[in-house]
Amino acid sequence: MPTPSLVDVLRHIAREEPLTATVRAFRGLTREHLGQLLDEAAGQLDGGPREAEAPAAEPASRTASGSTTPGIEVVTPAAGGALNRVRVYSDGAARGNPGPAGAGAVLMNAEGAVVARLGKFLGHQTNNYAEYMGLLIGLQHAKSLGAREVEVFADSELLIRQLGGKYQVKSPTLKPLFQEAQKLLATFGKVRLAHVPRAKNAEADEMSNRAIDERM
Repeated sequence: MPTPSLVDVLRHIAREEPLTATVRAFRGLTREHLGQLLDEAAGQLDGGPREAEAPAAEPASRTASGSTTPGIEVVTPAAGGALNRVRVYSDGAARGNPGPAGAGAVLMNAEGAVVARLGKFLGHQTNNYAEYMGLLIGLQHAKSLGAREVEVFADSELLIRQLGGKYQVKSPTLKPLFQEAQKLLATFGKVRLAHVPRAKNAEADEMSNRAIDERM
């Protein structure tokens, strides 16, 4: 097999590699745009401009409705193993409501250091569905870290008030997610629920939007 040229290598990377670390390093950069930049660079090396090829679409994961397995997970292991208390910042986004939707969560230890960033593409869903899914993936990961206490921060007043018993859950779509969230919260020894302004939930918001942009 002949040795590939730099142009061949760049075009292969543009089409096939996930490049998630590079996308994370540059705010606002999507996987699709990065692929185009690499392909354009290859075209310049090859002697002229070339129309960027769209990266091949990855097949959507076939999971049951309500599945909370994150499509991607970036973890910074916490020193000392299991964590006693975890802060879960969760969010959801739906462009069009309903529309392309993503769930996001950022987990921090008691000192405020990020221990996990989670995102999951949800397909065509509502914003409230995405908000619950962001919470669920965050709570499930908190359990996997061995947390015994959890603090939940979300900018969805509906979600926080429903979980706190102040609002009823009337939506048949949200009821099973609400029930799953209740079961998860009941497994922790101590729970705190807090509604926060969107500005204080920016990292979870970023993960939910990345989940849409990158089809996590």
